[in-house]
Amino acid sequence: MPVLTAAILAGFVAYAGAWYLGRLEGNFALLLFLATLVTGLYWLAERLYFLPRRRKAVAQLEQQTARRQQDLAAKGITQVDNVDLAEAKSRLLMQPWWLDWTAGLFPVILVVFLLRSFLFEPFKIPSGSMIPTLLVGDLILVNKYHYGIRLPVLNTKITEGKPLQRGDVVVFRYPPKPSLDYIKRVVGVPGDEVAYLNKRLTVNGQPVPISSVPEFFDQDAMRYFKQYEEKLGDKPHRLLIDDDRPAFIPGVENFAFKDQCRYSVEGVVCKVPEGNYFMMGDNRDNSLDSRYWGFVPDANIVGKAFFIWMNFGSFGRIGAFN
Repeated sequence: MPVLTAAILAGFVAYAGAWYLGRLEGNFALLLFLATLVTGLYWLAERLYFLPRRRKAVAQLEQQTARRQQDLAAKGITQVDNVDLAEAKSRLLMQPWWLDWTAGLFPVILVVFLLRSFLFEPFKIPSGSMIPTLLVGDLILVNKYHYGIRLPVLNTKITEGKPLQRGDVVVFRYPPKPSLDYIKRVVGVPGDEVAYLNKRLTVNGQPVPISSVPEFFDQDAMRYFKQYEEKLGDKPHRLLIDDDRPAFIPGVENFAFKDQCRYSVEGVVCKVPEGNYFMMGDNRDNSLDSRYWGFVPDANIVGKAFFIWMNFGSFGRIGAFN
């Protein structure tokens, strides 16, 4: 068992190392599921087999010690060697390293697996596509059950949950490469006609209300951007528009239902298909979103982003956001 356990642990380390070095596309959900399964099997083996064996060895030691004392007493010997029986029993009951690193970790790994799969999952914002709502380095929490609980790895929905609403900030698996997680704002739901022409958003023929607010200073770019407050859904949110960028959308990829979109020098108009959503970043001119790579299927939805739990560069950013 020690050799087998060492090989299994080495396999996990090799997988994580190759993922970290970019040698393969990792799947953390799968890795966590396998870790839970393997450590769970060791935990069961510990409870049902290895621990009873160690307890049996302790009982045998106690019986042998008692018989020895009885035999010596029968021979009139009362002075015997002092043996630290408690220490001997403790050593017999102690888990070997290969059980300590598997069965011993199972409760922690199980809790992490359940929390991450069905309740909340942490993410780190890697880019500026959601500025000013979310900044690079924000550590956020995503509600995994708001839109319905999904089975881990398989991503099969087992409860319906609430429908996605326009204005929600959502984490989803990037359609062209599902191993990547993206975060954007829901702009169009199934059946909507979304138009983004000359940098103005219209949904179903109705312009989305927008008003000017003070400019936003981007510390990374070291410049000011025009900032607006837009009301898409129940609550307003802020967005950036760069007047120096053209309204034309370059580099559009081929994607499913592309025939539902019409591109022009002014922008794009799309009819959102059933079971799909149209996503856009709040940093409108610095966001690769549905305008470029298409619609997000419902099967790709991960959860609703709702809370910044840490930003090591600015503790004041901790809190909920729209």
